[in-house]
Amino acid sequence: MQSLRYSHILRGFKLNWCRRLLTQSCTGSEQLELTSELKHRIEKHWNEHMNNAHFNTKDVQNKFYVLSMFPYPSGNLHMGHVRVYTISDAVARFQRMCGKNVFQPIGWDSFGLPAENAANERGVAPAEWTQKNIAQMKQQLERLGCSFDWAHELSSSSPEYYKWTQSLFLMLHKRGLAYQNEALVNWDPVDKTVLADEQVDANGCSWRSGAKVEKKLLKQWFIRTTAYAKQLLDGLDDPTLRDWRDIINLQRHWIGECNGYAFTLPTSASNLLRVWTSNPEHLKDPHAFLVLRSKHHLRQLNDAEQLSVENPFAETTIPVVFNDEAAFPADCDVYLAAPTFRAEDRELWDSLGLAFCITKKDEERINPGNWEHLRKEVLQAARRLNVGGYRVSSKLKDWLISRQRYWGTPIPIVHCPKCGAVPVPEQQLPVTLPSRDAGKDALRCDCPKCGQSGAQRETDTMDTFVDSSWYYLRYLDAHNANEIFDATLANNFMPVDLYIGGKEHAVLHLYYARFMNHFLHSCGLSPTSEPFSRLLVQGMVMSRSFRVKGSGRYVRESEVEIVNAKKNQALLKTTKEPVVMSWEKMSKSKLNGVEPDDIFNEYGTDTARLIILADVAPTSHRNWSSATFPGILNWQKRLWLTLDEFKAAREEQPQAELADTASEAFLAEDAKLFDARNFYVKGATFNYRHAHQLSVAISKMQGLTNSLRRTPKHIQCLGKQYERALAAQIIMLAPMAPHFASELWSKFVSVPGRLNVECEELQWTKDVLAQRWPDVDAAYQVDLSIRINGFENCVIKVARNQVDKINHSDAMDIAFNTESVTSYLIDKKIRTTNFIIYPGIEAILNIYVDKLKKTQKSAKSSSDADKLEAE
Repeated sequence: MQSLRYSHILRGFKLNWCRRLLTQSCTGSEQLELTSELKHRIEKHWNEHMNNAHFNTKDVQNKFYVLSMFPYPSGNLHMGHVRVYTISDAVARFQRMCGKNVFQPIGWDSFGLPAENAANERGVAPAEWTQKNIAQMKQQLERLGCSFDWAHELSSSSPEYYKWTQSLFLMLHKRGLAYQNEALVNWDPVDKTVLADEQVDANGCSWRSGAKVEKKLLKQWFIRTTAYAKQLLDGLDDPTLRDWRDIINLQRHWIGECNGYAFTLPTSASNLLRVWTSNPEHLKDPHAFLVLRSKHHLRQLNDAEQLSVENPFAETTIPVVFNDEAAFPADCDVYLAAPTFRAEDRELWDSLGLAFCITKKDEERINPGNWEHLRKEVLQAARRLNVGGYRVSSKLKDWLISRQRYWGTPIPIVHCPKCGAVPVPEQQLPVTLPSRDAGKDALRCDCPKCGQSGAQRETDTMDTFVDSSWYYLRYLDAHNANEIFDATLANNFMPVDLYIGGKEHAVLHLYYARFMNHFLHSCGLSPTSEPFSRLLVQGMVMSRSFRVKGSGRYVRESEVEIVNAKKNQALLKTTKEPVVMSWEKMSKSKLNGVEPDDIFNEYGTDTARLIILADVAPTSHRNWSSATFPGILNWQKRLWLTLDEFKAAREEQPQAELADTASEAFLAEDAKLFDARNFYVKGATFNYRHAHQLSVAISKMQGLTNSLRRTPKHIQCLGKQYERALAAQIIMLAPMAPHFASELWSKFVSVPGRLNVECEELQWTKDVLAQRWPDVDAAYQVDLSIRINGFENCVIKVARNQVDKINHSDAMDIAFNTESVTSYLIDKKIRTTNFIIYPGIEAILNIYVDKLKKTQKSAKSSSDADKLEAE
């Protein structure tokens, strides 16, 4: 019987050996050492197969939208780029292998001051400089092996894109959410542009030029984000938001407590004044007056003493005084005083030497029983008149979007001497940027409203945060020339399932993007108010920096003699001066940057991807050090040897013929592989899909490699579970190291004598990236964990094919039939419970309890017993 069995295997060898593979290995049957040169050969061979996955706009049910923040095209990738796009690509490839219709687009945040300055320094046009950088970075991203959907590529500086940014501005303007007003702004005298407060350091200097920032009064364009403040604050409680962690608190802090209302009222100086109050009904006071801090920028007006504000709610003119004694709300320099309502304001009125006289009619109209009605009247009128009346915190201001720079989206407004600020008609978009040397004549135009000549286009351009506030929607329909995007596509594929980017954008960018999506949702163009369901905020890539202790001058590592790395002690080689070593964000100015191409050339692209993902969670900072490389380099070598040894074991027939596959020893070894495969598949899957702890997924895969390496040769040759485990190992590696895994898989399927040839889980004629993600076997026992107040009480084993059927009620029944649970709860009161299930992986029942308080009687009895014992 045994000889018949082996003749059958030999026939299988010949049949399988002749089967044509989809893509052949580039190393064939050669046994080669895995050197950097061989890795480059493998990557070159497989590179054209890395990006052949395309998004299907018809497959709605299985959609998975993974988005990484689009890069500014500086000319070269940095290691931060390598990290974020490797994370994104690993998740995207994993989801595809799980059967998801993955959308992973890419584009370029290509407007902005850095490109303009760099182009000016080189004497070239910003557009030319930007396009050159885009081409270079695109080539690097393709080398990185990222499976972006390049068919949906966009660039914010392309008229194809910024036409619709301008259209979005006009939508806001039409609804009264974009307006122009004078403001005291941060002015950079070197870059000659307005800076946001966040772009000014603690010393009052520009974040980019280093120049001392000046305060300047300029007419600026604003977007009324405060109109959505309460909505944006409440949106942070949306149950669809997952893994936002401390970003929720950062957003809450930025928005503030929406405990009042802001109004923008016209002044006698022909500008708008922001008035915040927690009592809108005070605007009904015919004797209301405004107190402005003496440092308020309106104090600079020539006729500041005669300044007044129109009050449309009481149909009066509100006088304005400058004084620092009023009870100004937090972060406000304007105080609304209502002496008819408040005795304190009446005293303030008197102290300022103003005459006050309240009539009987005023008293009848303004009494405490009427205040709520007056409040409603004010808020309704404010909305109708478009002067505010939205709930907002006292500190939150509207979004100033004007930038006095060339390289940005032109604001689509024409200034006419007769008509004022006139929106450019939609059909005339885009308003394109003139050439740099075009002169002022290029800005002259006819007024779209009255048709007269002599009008001039707006010279300010938009803040680049406007470009990035809606790009996630345009990606879905990147080349639509007729509308901003197809609302049906947005309805089918929004929100973004996973958004990946740096924490430096956790406040402003996310706030503006959330605002814009809330606005578009209110217009019926986006299906959900919140644009991003799940966040993965990746940590920075850090590198050692070296600063001379006395001067603080940064020096290169090659100039330093490291005395004690653990204690961060080093000396400058030339002068023996002490050098301070620390981990800092990679930067050219700190001389601690690492060029990705250098890493790719020395170690290979896939090795770089694995190194950037290994050791620490994506959310943690990554200290880039060659000391951590050997773990990944050795793991790759062990995997390479494993395939060679697998092939050799299959070819050693005399060894195989000695094995009895029905023996207890053989079955026990095969069972070990069954357990190992399921244990590590479960762990890796959880960390790919749920926790996004890709470093832990790597450690799980390394654990499976160790199990495979310990397997005897006869099991390698004849063990079905070994073959399944090895296949799972290569498939799970593929999202992180697609080139290397493709070569390993090609070698794997070329080995003759397949034992799982009829197994549907393996697609023997397809490349590794077309494989289905390995699943935990139905008979494998997974965990139902029962935790009380966060601590594990017990773990109950449940067959994998049963765990998905368990619901909250079932889990409670199991818990209350488990002795360790019931005995612990005997003197506890259950406060609440929740049930979490990770399909096919594990289930968790959380029970939260309070200890029962002793009754007075039992307490007294206990006290009496204590006295007796003491006596």
